[in-house]
Amino acid sequence: MAGSLSEIKAKIVSTEKTSKITSAMRMVSSAKLVKSEQAARDFQIYASKIRQITTDFLKAELSGGTSSNPMLVSRPVKKTGYIVITSDKGLVGGYNSKILKSIMEMVEEYHQDGDYAIISIGSVGTDFFKARGMNVAFELRGLADQPTFEEVAKIISQSVDMYQNEIFDELYVCYNHHVNSLTSQVRVQQMLPISDLVAEEATDEGVLGFELEPDRDTILNQLLPQFTESLIYGAIIDAKTAEHAAGMTAMQTATDNAKNVISDLTIQYNRARQAAITQEITEIVAGANALE
Repeated sequence: MAGSLSEIKAKIVSTEKTSKITSAMRMVSSAKLVKSEQAARDFQIYASKIRQITTDFLKAELSGGTSSNPMLVSRPVKKTGYIVITSDKGLVGGYNSKILKSIMEMVEEYHQDGDYAIISIGSVGTDFFKARGMNVAFELRGLADQPTFEEVAKIISQSVDMYQNEIFDELYVCYNHHVNSLTSQVRVQQMLPISDLVAEEATDEGVLGFELEPDRDTILNQLLPQFTESLIYGAIIDAKTAEHAAGMTAMQTATDNAKNVISDLTIQYNRARQAAITQEITEIVAGANALE
Protein backbone atom coordinates (compact mmCIF):
# COMPACT_ATOMS: atom_id res chain seq x y z
CA MET A 1 0.00 0.00 0.00
CA ALA A 2 2.92 2.35 0.84
CA GLY A 3 4.29 1.82 -2.63
CA SER A 4 0.89 2.61 -4.11
CA LEU A 5 0.69 5.81 -2.05
CA SER A 6 4.12 6.95 -3.22
CA GLU A 7 3.23 6.24 -6.84
CA ILE A 8 0.01 8.26 -6.60
CA LYS A 9 1.89 11.11 -4.89
CA ALA A 10 4.52 11.08 -7.66
CA LYS A 11 1.76 11.29 -10.30
CA ILE A 12 0.19 14.25 -8.51
CA VAL A 13 3.51 16.11 -8.36
CA SER A 14 4.24 15.35 -12.02
CA THR A 15 0.79 16.49 -13.15
CA GLU A 16 1.09 19.69 -11.11
CA LYS A 17 4.36 20.50 -12.89
CA THR A 18 2.71 19.85 -16.26
CA SER A 19 -0.19 22.09 -15.28
CA LYS A 20 2.19 24.95 -14.45
CA ILE A 21 3.89 24.56 -17.86
CA THR A 22 0.64 24.52 -19.85
CA SER A 23 -0.68 27.49 -17.86
CA ALA A 24 2.48 29.47 -18.67
CA MET A 25 2.17 28.50 -22.35
CA ARG A 26 -1.45 29.67 -22.34
CA MET A 27 -0.37 33.05 -21.04
CA VAL A 28 2.31 33.32 -23.73
CA SER A 29 -0.19 32.44 -26.48
CA SER A 30 -2.64 34.95 -25.02
CA ALA A 31 -0.05 37.73 -25.23
CA LYS A 32 0.78 36.74 -28.82
CA LEU A 33 -2.92 36.74 -29.68
CA VAL A 34 -3.38 40.30 -28.43
CA LYS A 35 -0.47 41.49 -30.59
CA SER A 36 -1.73 39.61 -33.65
CA GLU A 37 -5.24 41.01 -33.30
CA GLN A 38 -3.81 44.53 -33.12
CA ALA A 39 -1.61 43.86 -36.17
CA ALA A 40 -4.67 42.60 -38.07
CA ARG A 41 -6.61 45.76 -37.19
CA ASP A 42 -3.71 47.98 -38.25
CA PHE A 43 -3.36 46.11 -41.54
CA GLN A 44 -7.04 46.60 -42.37
CA ILE A 45 -6.44 50.34 -42.62
CA TYR A 46 -3.86 49.80 -45.37
CA ALA A 47 -5.87 47.02 -47.03
CA SER A 48 -9.02 49.11 -47.28
CA LYS A 49 -7.10 52.04 -48.76
CA ILE A 50 -5.29 50.07 -51.46
CA ARG A 51 -8.56 48.30 -52.29
CA GLN A 52 -10.29 51.67 -52.72
CA ILE A 53 -7.51 53.01 -54.94
CA THR A 54 -7.54 49.87 -57.07
CA THR A 55 -11.33 50.01 -57.42
CA ASP A 56 -11.17 53.67 -58.43
CA PHE A 57 -8.66 52.88 -61.19
CA LEU A 58 -10.79 50.00 -62.44
CA LYS A 59 -14.15 51.75 -62.17
CA ALA A 60 -14.82 51.88 -65.90
CA GLU A 61 -13.90 48.24 -66.43
CA LEU A 62 -15.88 47.08 -63.42
CA SER A 63 -18.92 48.91 -64.76
CA GLY A 64 -19.03 46.71 -67.82
CA GLY A 65 -15.90 47.50 -69.76
CA THR A 66 -13.22 45.02 -70.72
CA SER A 67 -9.70 44.63 -69.44
CA SER A 68 -6.58 43.24 -71.01
CA ASN A 69 -4.64 43.00 -67.74
CA PRO A 70 -3.82 39.30 -67.18
CA MET A 71 -4.42 39.62 -63.44
CA LEU A 72 -8.06 40.46 -64.11
CA VAL A 73 -8.82 38.12 -67.01
CA SER A 74 -9.82 34.52 -66.39
CA ARG A 75 -8.06 32.05 -68.64
CA PRO A 76 -8.59 28.32 -69.21
CA VAL A 77 -7.46 26.54 -66.06
CA LYS A 78 -4.80 23.96 -66.75
CA LYS A 79 -3.20 24.12 -63.31
CA THR A 80 -4.24 25.55 -59.94
CA GLY A 81 -1.99 27.05 -57.29
CA TYR A 82 -2.70 26.82 -53.56
CA ILE A 83 -0.97 28.84 -50.87
CA VAL A 84 -1.49 26.73 -47.73
CA ILE A 85 -0.78 28.29 -44.34
CA THR A 86 -0.08 26.04 -41.35
CA SER A 87 1.99 26.39 -38.18
CA ASP A 88 5.66 25.52 -37.66
CA LYS A 89 5.01 23.74 -34.36
CA GLY A 90 2.34 21.67 -32.68
CA LEU A 91 0.39 22.22 -29.46
CA VAL A 92 -2.29 24.18 -31.31
CA GLY A 93 -5.18 21.74 -31.07
CA GLY A 94 -6.95 21.02 -34.35
CA TYR A 95 -5.58 24.14 -36.08
CA ASN A 96 -3.47 22.24 -38.62
CA SER A 97 -5.64 19.17 -39.05
CA LYS A 98 -8.64 21.21 -40.20
CA ILE A 99 -6.85 22.98 -43.02
CA LEU A 100 -4.88 19.90 -44.12
CA LYS A 101 -8.06 17.82 -44.23
CA SER A 102 -9.71 20.46 -46.43
CA ILE A 103 -6.75 20.52 -48.82
CA MET A 104 -6.73 16.75 -49.16
CA GLU A 105 -10.45 16.75 -49.92
CA MET A 106 -10.01 19.40 -52.63
CA VAL A 107 -7.10 17.55 -54.20
CA GLU A 108 -9.02 14.27 -54.25
CA GLU A 109 -12.11 15.92 -55.72
CA TYR A 110 -10.63 18.30 -58.30
CA HIS A 111 -7.03 17.28 -59.01
CA GLN A 112 -6.85 13.57 -59.66
CA ASP A 113 -4.47 14.29 -62.55
CA GLY A 114 -2.03 16.24 -60.36
CA ASP A 115 -2.86 19.54 -62.05
CA TYR A 116 -2.01 21.64 -59.00
CA ALA A 117 0.92 23.20 -57.18
CA ILE A 118 1.22 23.92 -53.45
CA ILE A 119 3.05 26.90 -51.99
CA SER A 120 3.42 25.87 -48.37
CA ILE A 121 3.89 28.26 -45.45
CA GLY A 122 4.67 26.42 -42.21
CA SER A 123 6.67 23.29 -41.37
CA VAL A 124 3.68 21.15 -40.40
CA GLY A 125 2.00 21.51 -43.78
CA THR A 126 5.24 21.24 -45.73
CA ASP A 127 6.25 17.98 -44.04
CA PHE A 128 2.71 16.64 -44.43
CA PHE A 129 2.61 17.28 -48.19
CA LYS A 130 6.15 16.02 -48.86
CA ALA A 131 5.51 12.84 -46.89
CA ARG A 132 2.64 12.11 -49.30
CA GLY A 133 4.59 12.96 -52.43
CA MET A 134 2.45 15.99 -53.23
CA ASN A 135 3.66 18.80 -55.49
CA VAL A 136 5.23 21.48 -53.23
CA ALA A 137 6.52 24.16 -55.59
CA PHE A 138 7.73 26.56 -52.92
CA GLU A 139 7.98 26.53 -49.12
CA LEU A 140 8.58 28.87 -46.21
CA ARG A 141 9.45 27.67 -42.71
CA GLY A 142 10.14 29.40 -39.42
CA LEU A 143 7.71 32.28 -39.82
CA ALA A 144 7.79 34.73 -36.90
CA ASP A 145 4.90 35.00 -34.47
CA GLN A 146 4.28 38.53 -35.75
CA PRO A 147 5.43 38.31 -39.40
CA THR A 148 6.44 41.47 -41.23
CA PHE A 149 5.76 41.97 -44.92
CA GLU A 150 9.51 41.86 -45.61
CA GLU A 151 9.66 38.38 -44.07
CA VAL A 152 7.04 36.94 -46.42
CA ALA A 153 7.63 39.22 -49.43
CA LYS A 154 9.68 36.61 -51.30
CA ILE A 155 7.11 33.83 -51.19
CA ILE A 156 4.28 36.27 -51.93
CA SER A 157 6.00 37.82 -54.95
CA GLN A 158 7.05 34.33 -56.08
CA SER A 159 3.39 33.26 -56.04
CA VAL A 160 2.29 36.26 -58.09
CA ASP A 161 5.16 35.77 -60.54
CA MET A 162 4.23 32.12 -61.02
CA TYR A 163 0.71 33.18 -61.94
CA GLN A 164 1.92 35.90 -64.30
CA ASN A 165 4.28 33.40 -65.95
CA GLU A 166 1.33 31.00 -66.36
CA ILE A 167 2.86 28.26 -64.23
CA PHE A 168 -0.68 28.02 -62.88
CA ASP A 169 -3.85 29.74 -64.07
CA GLU A 170 -5.58 30.51 -60.78
CA LEU A 171 -4.34 31.05 -57.24
CA TYR A 172 -6.08 30.36 -53.94
CA VAL A 173 -5.02 30.98 -50.35
CA CYS A 174 -6.09 28.31 -47.87
CA TYR A 175 -5.92 29.13 -44.17
CA ASN A 176 -7.78 29.27 -40.87
CA HIS A 177 -9.69 32.52 -40.53
CA HIS A 178 -9.75 33.95 -37.00
CA VAL A 179 -13.30 34.50 -35.76
CA ASN A 180 -12.66 34.83 -32.02
CA SER A 181 -10.46 33.29 -29.35
CA LEU A 182 -12.51 30.08 -29.40
CA THR A 183 -13.43 29.76 -33.07
CA SER A 184 -11.70 29.67 -36.44
CA GLN A 185 -13.01 28.77 -39.88
CA VAL A 186 -11.26 27.18 -42.84
CA ARG A 187 -11.21 29.68 -45.67
CA VAL A 188 -10.27 29.05 -49.30
CA GLN A 189 -10.04 32.46 -50.96
CA GLN A 190 -9.36 33.14 -54.63
CA MET A 191 -6.55 35.63 -55.12
CA LEU A 192 -5.91 35.43 -58.84
CA PRO A 193 -7.42 36.29 -61.18
CA ILE A 194 -8.80 39.21 -59.16
CA SER A 195 -12.58 38.84 -59.20
CA ASP A 196 -14.06 40.30 -56.02
CA LEU A 197 -13.86 44.02 -56.89
CA VAL A 198 -17.17 45.72 -57.68
CA ALA A 199 -17.90 49.08 -59.26
CA GLU A 200 -20.13 50.16 -56.36
CA GLU A 201 -17.08 50.36 -54.10
CA ALA A 202 -15.52 53.13 -56.21
CA THR A 203 -15.77 56.67 -54.90
CA ASP A 204 -17.64 59.29 -56.90
CA GLU A 205 -14.58 61.41 -57.54
CA GLY A 206 -12.23 58.45 -57.97
CA VAL A 207 -8.96 59.07 -59.80
CA LEU A 208 -10.41 59.58 -63.26
CA GLY A 209 -10.38 63.35 -62.90
CA PHE A 210 -6.63 63.41 -62.29
CA GLU A 211 -3.89 63.62 -64.87
CA LEU A 212 -1.94 60.41 -64.47
CA GLU A 213 1.79 60.05 -64.98
CA PRO A 214 2.70 57.56 -66.29
CA ASP A 215 -0.44 56.31 -68.01
CA ARG A 216 -3.23 54.41 -66.27
CA ASP A 217 -2.31 50.97 -67.62
CA THR A 218 1.28 51.31 -66.43
CA ILE A 219 0.09 52.25 -62.96
CA LEU A 220 -2.31 49.31 -62.90
CA ASN A 221 0.50 46.94 -63.89
CA GLN A 222 2.26 47.99 -60.70
CA LEU A 223 -0.80 48.37 -58.52
CA LEU A 224 -2.56 45.06 -59.15
CA PRO A 225 0.37 42.86 -58.00
CA GLN A 226 0.67 45.03 -54.88
CA PHE A 227 -3.05 44.67 -54.27
CA THR A 228 -2.83 40.88 -54.56
CA GLU A 229 0.26 40.78 -52.34
CA SER A 230 -1.58 42.77 -49.69
CA LEU A 231 -4.45 40.26 -49.73
CA ILE A 232 -2.05 37.34 -49.29
CA TYR A 233 -0.20 39.11 -46.49
CA GLY A 234 -3.52 39.83 -44.80
CA ALA A 235 -4.37 36.12 -44.97
CA ILE A 236 -1.04 35.27 -43.33
CA ILE A 237 -1.71 37.70 -40.47
CA ASP A 238 -5.21 36.30 -40.09
CA ALA A 239 -3.88 32.73 -40.02
CA LYS A 240 -1.26 33.62 -37.41
CA THR A 241 -3.94 35.19 -35.24
CA ALA A 242 -6.02 32.02 -35.49
CA GLU A 243 -2.91 29.97 -34.64
CA HIS A 244 -2.25 31.90 -31.43
CA ALA A 245 -5.92 31.62 -30.46
CA ALA A 246 -5.82 27.86 -31.08
CA GLY A 247 -2.63 27.57 -29.00
CA MET A 248 -4.19 29.51 -26.13
CA THR A 249 -7.34 27.36 -26.21
CA ALA A 250 -5.35 24.12 -26.41
CA MET A 251 -3.18 25.06 -23.44
CA GLN A 252 -6.21 26.17 -21.43
CA THR A 253 -7.85 22.82 -22.14
CA ALA A 254 -4.66 20.99 -21.16
CA THR A 255 -4.45 22.98 -17.91
CA ASP A 256 -8.09 22.23 -17.07
CA ASN A 257 -7.56 18.54 -17.81
CA ALA A 258 -4.48 18.48 -15.60
CA LYS A 259 -6.46 20.02 -12.74
CA ASN A 260 -9.15 17.35 -13.17
CA VAL A 261 -6.49 14.63 -13.12
CA ILE A 262 -4.97 16.12 -9.95
CA SER A 263 -8.39 16.21 -8.32
CA ASP A 264 -9.04 12.54 -9.19
CA LEU A 265 -5.58 11.48 -8.03
CA THR A 266 -5.99 13.38 -4.75
CA ILE A 267 -9.24 11.55 -4.05
CA GLN A 268 -7.54 8.27 -4.93
CA TYR A 269 -4.59 9.13 -2.67
CA ASN A 270 -6.82 10.02 0.27
CA ARG A 271 -8.81 6.80 -0.10
CA ALA A 272 -5.63 4.74 -0.31
CA ARG A 273 -4.19 6.54 2.72
CA GLN A 274 -7.42 6.00 4.67
CA ALA A 275 -7.39 2.32 3.75
CA ALA A 276 -3.79 2.02 4.91
CA ILE A 277 -4.58 3.66 8.25
CA THR A 278 -7.61 1.45 8.72
CA GLN A 279 -5.48 -1.61 7.95
CA GLU A 280 -2.87 -0.57 10.52
CA ILE A 281 -5.51 0.04 13.18
CA THR A 282 -7.06 -3.36 12.47
CA GLU A 283 -3.66 -5.06 12.80
CA ILE A 284 -2.96 -3.29 16.09
CA VAL A 285 -6.32 -4.25 17.55
CA ALA A 286 -5.90 -7.83 16.38
CA GLY A 287 -2.47 -7.99 17.95
CA ALA A 288 -3.72 -6.59 21.25
CA ASN A 289 -6.56 -9.12 21.32
CA ALA A 290 -4.10 -11.92 20.70
CA LEU A 291 -2.10 -10.95 23.79
CA GLU A 292 -5.12 -11.15 26.09
